[in-house]
Amino acid sequence: MRYIARSAVLATMALGIALAPGTGSAGAAQTGSQSLYAPSALVLTVTAGEDALNGSVLRAVTLGCAPTASGTHPDPEAACAELRAAEARFEAITTADGGVMCTRQWDPVTVTADGVWDGKRVSFTHTFGNACLKDGSDGVVFGF
Repeated sequence: MRYIARSAVLATMALGIALAPGTGSAGAAQTGSQSLYAPSALVLTVTAGEDALNGSVLRAVTLGCAPTASGTHPDPEAACAELRAAEARFEAITTADGGVMCTRQWDPVTVTADGVWDGKRVSFTHTFGNACLKDGSDGVVFGF
């Protein structure tokens, strides 16, 4: 009889755990990456050379923008705000500022952005003639 009573207590405890909110198999469907925000997470790189695939990666950072700015980017809040304002058109933020004075030295630097923005796959590559032109471009997204 002692074993039957113990089994009943254990079964009741197991049923209570399974029915508790956020636990057991009932809670398994609730855990996961459900969010009110579409994912926005990027890997940004700066590569020496005119080809991102064959060049040497100088720096790489991560940037997450939903629901809040995060990542290893030095200024994720400003970078996310810039991407939102430009509607993730990377061409707009890699445009050179007209007031920047740079040499005409050809020492190419390539920037890339790969990942997801507002739930859509993103893959962007742009080559600058040299690091001065990259640093003189509008924006902070590739300013690392």
